[in-house]
Amino acid sequence: MGALVVVTTVGTEEQAILIARELVCRRHAACVNIVPGVRSIYRWQGKVCRDSEFLLIVKSQDGEYAAIESAIRELHSYELPEILAFKVSKGEANFLGWIASSLDKSEAPCDPDDELEDSLVPLDETNY
Repeated sequence: MGALVVVTTVGTEEQAILIARELVCRRHAACVNIVPGVRSIYRWQGKVCRDSEFLLIVKSQDGEYAAIESAIRELHSYELPEILAFKVSKGEANFLGWIASSLDKSEAPCDPDDELEDSLVPLDETNY
């Protein structure tokens, strides 16, 4: 099974976190990056619009695409959510293995209501 990157955009940080947590907890994605500050200009219902959005970059595998699409449609507020998938042609072997092991359905899914563990070290003048 090959690695896959799926992208979508949402209008709020809360929705970005909701979708990201659900995809990871359901073991459809190994990781979801949330990129704030995306400016989108698009045509919708005959008008040119602009919005601030959050970009979600989902790391997964081919076999999870249908479940990812279904979950995004279930949780997304947009009438027509952007859901685009890109096959990964190359990647670091250990990282690709980590993606595969993170999707192992033999382990119980997490509870999306559980507190997130923050593994980030705050940046200061000594560590950046």
